[in-house]
Amino acid sequence: MRTWVRKAEGDTGQCPGVTWEGAAEIKRLKVEIAELRRVNEILKAASAFFAAEINRPSKRS
Repeated sequence: MRTWVRKAEGDTGQCPGVTWEGAAEIKRLKVEIAELRRVNEILKAASAFFAAEINRPSKRS
């Protein structure tokens, strides 16, 4: 019950802090940022791998 009261007070502006919707949006954005950082690291690794392949001398005769 106490949690519901705090959420209601925060959402109506009676209590300082982030609204319930704002907190949910922040959480969603943090998850999205973590996923984008993970994908960025994968792309960096792939880029380095393929750059090394281009610079490697060919074994063809």
